[in-house]
Amino acid sequence: MRLPWLPLAFITCVHAQYFSEGWKPGQAVSSDAPNLAPPPAFTPGIQHTPPQTESSPSSKGPLDLTRILSSGPVASLFQKAGINITEKLARMKPESPWDPRIPLITDSNFEEIIINEPLSEEEERDRTWVLIVSGAPGHQGGVSELIDRFFDEAYNDTVIADDIPNLRWGRIDYMNVTYLTTKWAIWQAPSLVILKDRGATLRFYRPQYLRLRDGGLREILKQELYLQTPPWNTVYSPGGDYEFILHYLGVALSKMYNTLILVPRWLLLVVSGSVGSFLIQLMHRPNKSKPDARPKKPAATQAQPRAASVPVPSTSSNKTTSSGSKGSGGKSGGAKQRKSKK
Repeated sequence: MRLPWLPLAFITCVHAQYFSEGWKPGQAVSSDAPNLAPPPAFTPGIQHTPPQTESSPSSKGPLDLTRILSSGPVASLFQKAGINITEKLARMKPESPWDPRIPLITDSNFEEIIINEPLSEEEERDRTWVLIVSGAPGHQGGVSELIDRFFDEAYNDTVIADDIPNLRWGRIDYMNVTYLTTKWAIWQAPSLVILKDRGATLRFYRPQYLRLRDGGLREILKQELYLQTPPWNTVYSPGGDYEFILHYLGVALSKMYNTLILVPRWLLLVVSGSVGSFLIQLMHRPNKSKPDARPKKPAATQAQPRAASVPVPSTSSNKTTSSGSKGSGGKSGGAKQRKSKK
């Protein structure tokens, strides 16, 4: 049996408000109906930029121990045992001793923050950046920790006084920044870098030889005493003939570093220990006795009869000795007979 009225009934149910009680012809449709049209996918003039979050390089590796322990199955297993592994890992992570207000300059944000900074001509001429190249946080001591403390104190005093408006501060983590430190030929930390002209003019200082305590660093920056020293101007400096050498070297080392950080530290420790043990055994193995190049030929021996070497008495001598012994015996016997006759 055909039901031609069934599709019509469904269509009527979709917009049932037109047939509801109280509606009259010519009356405006109420706005209670939901808007079924999808929202526009793109609004001109508005750009949605997701927030950029920097993650530590060690957490990127698939074999990272922290990532494995904090994964869902492992974390649930520890949870059943009454251990909050996420909280334990958070406590194990060392806190950075650096001032969080000082921005970290990395290989990825250097151009955005310093080179492409939106400035007017006057601001560009007066803009000065002071950067401290620090060692790894939590693994430093002695001079490096002392220099970082002096740098943070100078930054804090400058922010409070607000007397150097064209000065900007930054910090470079020597252990995680490869390209910039290689391009600038910085091979040890701590180091102080004063930068002008969007990174084209560089001055490098060893903080050990500067008076930084008791406001010494602020005095150098406020009075611009650093202008008395010549900037870095060699064939490898920015604009030099061989600048490309350090550039490509920095690119190669940064790619190598970004590859090695994917391997967890415990695996690197195992591999390096195995390779070192193998090399030690290879270098200290005993030397094998080498066979002679020319084999020795056996000496030709002449077979000589053993009896020939022993002298044999002749027969004539035997006869004479035997006859002599007999004659002497006969003489002695005759003498005895004469004595008896007498």
